[in-house]
Amino acid sequence: MNDCIFCQIVSGNLPAERVSEDADTLAFLDINPVRPGHLLLVPRAHHETLADLPSNLLEALSKKTQKLARALLKAGETEGYNLFSNNHPCSGQAIPHFHYHLVPRRTGDGIKFGWETGVYDADGMESWGKRIREALEE
Repeated sequence: MNDCIFCQIVSGNLPAERVSEDADTLAFLDINPVRPGHLLLVPRAHHETLADLPSNLLEALSKKTQKLARALLKAGETEGYNLFSNNHPCSGQAIPHFHYHLVPRRTGDGIKFGWETGVYDADGMESWGKRIREALEE
């Protein structure tokens, strides 16, 4: 994917502050961090969303995410972290190459993620549960 920014970083055609890499994954600092230390973890192979990842690659990403989380906690100025991934443009995915964000957090850091919650109507929860269970069986 020549036009994918993350593929260009993986190949070395674009610079990045790399913090960890192996045969399957690359972790680097986000150029527009929510907080200093904000990491991005990408698979080296181009896959657009979580649903597109082969299971062995998802396992490699999961193991690397845990190592990076532990490293963030040891690196200092971090009490916790947010781990998230946006999948598809409707969820805020700006670069169509799967990636995890690891955002270091501290009590009182002022970071707020603006989620508005809602409630199900009378049978909405049951209906969604049924639809998802049925989809899992396919």
